[in-house]
Amino acid sequence: MSVAFRPAGDLALLIEFEEEISVRVNSRVRMLEALIREARIAGVVETVPAFRSLLVHYDPLRVDEETLRASISSLLPQTGSAKPPASRRVEIPCCYDDPELGFELAAAARSLGMSASGLAELHSSDAHLVYFLGFAPGQPYLTGTARQIAIPRLETPRTTTPAGSVGIGGIQSCIYAVASPGGFWVLGRTPLAIYDPAAPDPVLLRPGDIVTFRRIERAEYERIGAAVAARTYRPAIT
Repeated sequence: MSVAFRPAGDLALLIEFEEEISVRVNSRVRMLEALIREARIAGVVETVPAFRSLLVHYDPLRVDEETLRASISSLLPQTGSAKPPASRRVEIPCCYDDPELGFELAAAARSLGMSASGLAELHSSDAHLVYFLGFAPGQPYLTGTARQIAIPRLETPRTTTPAGSVGIGGIQSCIYAVASPGGFWVLGRTPLAIYDPAAPDPVLLRPGDIVTFRRIERAEYERIGAAVAARTYRPAIT
């Protein structure tokens, strides 16, 4: 097991696992995060998981780096054998076929040598694991995209991408949580609020969630969007 500890200023400690992006390594990251929370290590303020690392913010008035490192080191052996917390399953309705919402679906399909409908079908038939949230508040990076629809990210990222856009790049997918620049090919859009700062729980998805995309037509997109705006819609989460 290869693990490196790196100071991140005087308020955080970065724990890095193997130099690969994989479900195996990411599971160990999420397991370590769960173990730290369960252990209630004094001074830990926040934990932030990524592909292969965990950033641990701490209060230096309550715990010093050496003590924190020792406490976390004692938990590491369990990350190779224990299972991470059970995943939630989250259904994301997505409108692929409307040219305004899935505005790069046809171009991505041509690049891959398939039909737009076939690309949407393959993408929506996969189960996607949320690796981590990053780049923008609540924005999930997902693995599980079928290899046959892997496509390089845009050579020139667009300057703005509408919130809710569902995109692919390489073998990953993402859902743009807020309007922002981006380089993933946009296949469709969800009417759900991936990030809503006014909600009791502002972030819809969590690392470790299993996401499935349900294809919907534009009319249903509009209906769900109206219900989301009225705060009467409840996403399907089990």
